[in-house]
Amino acid sequence: MLCRKRGCLKIVDVTEFYSERGGGIRSHLTNRGHFLCQQGHDHLVIAPGPRDEDALASPSVAGGRTRLARVAGPPQPYDPTYHLLYRLDKVRRRALFEQPDVLEAHSPYLASAAVMACGPRAARIRTAFWHSDHLGVYVEPTLEGLLGETAARGLMEPLWQGVRALLSPFDAVFAAGRAQFENLRRAGVPRVVHAPFGVDVDTFRPSAFDQEWRDQWRNGARERPAILVGVGRFALEKRWDVVIDATVQLRRHRAAILLLFGDGPERARLERRADSGVRFVGFEQDRGVLATALASADLLVHGSPYETFGLSLAEAVACGLPVVVPDRGAAVEHAQPGCGEAYRSLDSESCAIAMARVLDRPAEERRARALEAAATVPSSRQHFGQVLATYRELLARPVRVDAWGRPARREA
Repeated sequence: MLCRKRGCLKIVDVTEFYSERGGGIRSHLTNRGHFLCQQGHDHLVIAPGPRDEDALASPSVAGGRTRLARVAGPPQPYDPTYHLLYRLDKVRRRALFEQPDVLEAHSPYLASAAVMACGPRAARIRTAFWHSDHLGVYVEPTLEGLLGETAARGLMEPLWQGVRALLSPFDAVFAAGRAQFENLRRAGVPRVVHAPFGVDVDTFRPSAFDQEWRDQWRNGARERPAILVGVGRFALEKRWDVVIDATVQLRRHRAAILLLFGDGPERARLERRADSGVRFVGFEQDRGVLATALASADLLVHGSPYETFGLSLAEAVACGLPVVVPDRGAAVEHAQPGCGEAYRSLDSESCAIAMARVLDRPAEERRARALEAAATVPSSRQHFGQVLATYRELLARPVRVDAWGRPARREA
C-alpha cells in the first residue's frame, strides 16, 4: 500500500476495448497511466488479451507505477486484435486483491458489468467513463433506416432509460464530449461529469511543422497538391468510405492527396474503393511522427458521425490543422469558426464542398485562425487534473451504509 502511505491513490481501470494495434481507448489509458505514474499514483489496467499476463512498467521518480494485467479471452470475430472480456470472475478476484481507491469502467458493456460484479467492497469509489455511444453507433441508425427518424426517436427513449439504469450505481460518470454529456443528463443519469480529453500539447503543437515532410509527400509534383489526412481505425462505424468518396470528388477540381493513418478490418475494402490519390500509411505508433504529419498537412477530414469525443481531432486542432467533420456526433465540437467546416453527415458531396471551402481560404488567414484554435485545446494535464479532483471530492464524502452496515454509496 505504498501509494496510500504517501497520500496518493491506487486506481484500477477495467476495459474490454484494448486492441493489439492501438485504438482510442488504449491511447487514453496509456496516457492516463503515464500521467498518474508521474504524479506518484499506482495505476493498473485490466484488459482482455490472448493470454493471462502481467506487465509492470518501471516505477517513476515520483514513486508511482503503472501496470497492465491481461485476462485471456477469445478474439472477437469482426476484429481479432480485440479480445472478449468474459472472465468476470478473474476481474473480480484481481480487484478484491488490489483494493483500489478508484475502480473505473471504460466501456458500457462487459467492463461495466465486471466493475459492478466486484461489489462495493472492492473499491472506495466506482466510476465509469462513457467512451462509446453504442446507441448512436448501432441502434439509432438501424431504427431510422427501418422506421424513419420520428419513430426511431420515440423508440430510443426507453433505451436511454436502460442506460440510466446501467450507470446509476456508479459514484460518477465521465463524458468527454459535450453532446454525450447532455445526452446522459437528459436520460436522467446521475452524477455525470463533463471532462473533455486533453492533448499532449508538448508533442501535438503547431511547431511540429516540417517542410521536408510536405515535400516528401508532394514528391516534386508541379501542381503542388493539397495534403489531406485522416486518422483512425478502419472499421465500419468510422465511415472512411465517405471520406474517400469525397476526396475523389474533390480531386476532379483540384490537386489533392489523402493520407490515411490507421489500420483495421475494413482496410482491404477501403483500398479497393480508393483511387491513386489516396495513400494508406498504416498505423503510426510514434506519436511524434503523427504530430509532424498533423502539423504539416493542409486539412484533416473525418467521416464518423458517431464520435463521443474524437481525440485525433483534438490533436489535429492542437497542431494548428483545420478540420472538416460531419455535423452529427462529437466531431462537430472541434470545428471552430474560420478554420473548420461541418458537412451533412454521411454525404460525400457535402464533405467535398466543405473541404474546398477550407482550402479556398487564403493560406495566411487559415493559418491564423488555426493557431487561435490550437491555443484553446486543453492539455492532458488539465484533463487528468480535473478527473483526479473529482476522485478526491468523491472520496472525501461520507459513506452511506445499508441496514447490515455494508457500504452503499457516497453521499451526493
